[in-house]
Amino acid sequence: MTDFTRPDGRTADEPRPITIETGFQPHAEGSVLITSGNTHVICSASVEESVPRWMRGKGRGWVTAEYGMLPRATNTRSRREASAGKQGGRTQEIQRLIGRSLRGVVDLSALGERSITVDCDVVRADGGTRTASITGSYVALSIALRGLINKGLIDKDPMIDSVGAISVGIVSGTPLLDLCYEEDSAAETDMNVVMTGSGKFIELQATAEGVPFDRSELNDLLGLAELGIRYAMDQQATVLNS
Repeated sequence: MTDFTRPDGRTADEPRPITIETGFQPHAEGSVLITSGNTHVICSASVEESVPRWMRGKGRGWVTAEYGMLPRATNTRSRREASAGKQGGRTQEIQRLIGRSLRGVVDLSALGERSITVDCDVVRADGGTRTASITGSYVALSIALRGLINKGLIDKDPMIDSVGAISVGIVSGTPLLDLCYEEDSAAETDMNVVMTGSGKFIELQATAEGVPFDRSELNDLLGLAELGIRYAMDQQATVLNS
């Protein structure tokens, strides 16, 4: 490995600080503002007393997500996708990932025939927007589900596990945890990891941008990812148990 100095001075296995502010959008059934370093995302969970047409009559609910980035979340203005009349492929990929990640820890049959949509709006982007969205969405969804229980609309908590996500990568030959944008842009390998509290994986998105990576490097990255996700889950638990 070569020495690599991180832009923000963190060690290779040090995640960016995470803060989670609940109730950020008071009209939503559950909402948070999550910050992961200089990446800030608003996650808001909305409950509807209906399910998509293809799920009607099955006695199960649905959890999905939508994702978007505000025009000046980055250093240059990006065009609103609504003005183009369609979502881009990256947006569709990310919101499907968020939805899959949440459904992986929810018992949809315990939800009843109702839907919960979690909207993830990136206010400020510095790498890891999809992973921060997943980590924040779990908290927003948990709050919404608790509200349904408190109102007597469901009998038990449909949340069967926790879920968090983080990015890892190899930059200048060094495995790094929680890449900021500058690191992600320079990475030879980058990977997004979604993991449950019980240690099971929902998704691994790994790509060699330059030199292919080997099994030992993959194991190093997974070890870093688990370290970072455990930290994120500690922040989730602190907020939900306060």
